[in-house]
Amino acid sequence: DPRLEGWPLMSSPFPTTFIIGTYIYFVTSLGPKLMENKKPFELRQIMTFYNFSVVALSLYMTYEFLMSGWATGYSFRCDIVDYSRSPTALRMVRTCWLYFFSKFIELLDTIFFVLRKKNNQVTFLHVFHHSIMPWTWWFGVKFAAGGLGTFHALLNCIVHVVMYTYYGICSLGPAYHKYLWWKKYMTTIQLVQFIMITVHIGQIYVMDDCPYQYPIFMFIIWLYGSMFLVLFLHFWYHAYTKGQRLPKMAKNGISKDQ
Repeated sequence: DPRLEGWPLMSSPFPTTFIIGTYIYFVTSLGPKLMENKKPFELRQIMTFYNFSVVALSLYMTYEFLMSGWATGYSFRCDIVDYSRSPTALRMVRTCWLYFFSKFIELLDTIFFVLRKKNNQVTFLHVFHHSIMPWTWWFGVKFAAGGLGTFHALLNCIVHVVMYTYYGICSLGPAYHKYLWWKKYMTTIQLVQFIMITVHIGQIYVMDDCPYQYPIFMFIIWLYGSMFLVLFLHFWYHAYTKGQRLPKMAKNGISKDQ
């Protein structure tokens, strides 16, 4: 997309790949080694600021996604990418880039785990999710900033408003935990998110002659949404139907990383 010429991190996928590689190395190897003989950092105030900052950013991106397409003309079916330089099209480009950049900010989730010596929460699923999102979204922004491929980003922003509000209140301390009675609904919200993503993008198999410019992205989104839908259904079945707690690896990986 020539409109992204000169934008930060957009020249090639290598800066993004390097950042993600450094992140993976730090949270899985270097970080735990550096913290091995140190006391956990007390990061409550920093985490409170961080969580509520992500809430504010997610609210802003939700509004921008709505105003650049999803509430101003998109049909929720075959919405193609507008490559023009109209104000609305450029607004969508800026919002997509900001969403992509926000995924680097969210890498702090894992870094906080490491600095607080919560290494049991640095699961494969958690690291995979935080790594794959910015990497795949580089290609999404570079080639298809808009259209039906951004619906999951809109939903993800809405869900993050709820989730990081929860984490923000939690980080305020035990005195505020009485306000977290809605914790049990978190899994439901996440489950609904992936059902909606999978159903929306799954329309590619029933729509006739949809001229969306990069069909491969539709398949990737469908695959990603389906994978996490299965993981959440598995969690739901064991946690609520059978009344069993999941192993820490599955529980932590799913509960914190979305």
